[in-house]
Amino acid sequence: MLHSTLRRTFIAASLLGAVAFSAALPAPAHAQDQNSTAAVNVDTAGVALHGYDPVAYFTLKTPTLGKAMYTHSFDGATYRFASKEHLEKFKANPAMYAPQFGGFCAMGVVLEKKLDGDPQAWRVVDNKLYLNVNKDIQKKWLEDVLGNISKAGKTWSEIKNKAPKDL
Repeated sequence: MLHSTLRRTFIAASLLGAVAFSAALPAPAHAQDQNSTAAVNVDTAGVALHGYDPVAYFTLKTPTLGKAMYTHSFDGATYRFASKEHLEKFKANPAMYAPQFGGFCAMGVVLEKKLDGDPQAWRVVDNKLYLNVNKDIQKKWLEDVLGNISKAGKTWSEIKNKAPKDL
């Protein structure tokens, strides 16, 4: 019990330190809305994944910016795609391609936080897309991927409709 509490405190402190460090860096063009209670991480225009193509993570195995001419709405968010082919794949099965935890940082969800997901800090696990707030936090998340996915899955239902500022 004590070990579990110490480990969680250490992870939380590491996460907060990395977030504080990343706050000194230039903000991404589409920072999340701290007041939004939406379950999907979108910019002020309602675009998810900072405009990146969710299908590309599965087919091209790399983050790829989508184009404004190829869009589709799912779960209250607008997704962009690099090609018509990717758009059609998403339309056929949006739940398969949409990021887990609404595109918020998977490690943040473990710690009951809704942090912006960085499209460059990603991983597909068991055919599901996960994002992290940055690559340093992703390293921590990767230390116990399946355990962290399980913990985040339990936490998500409690926080998904809360504003990030309230967590």
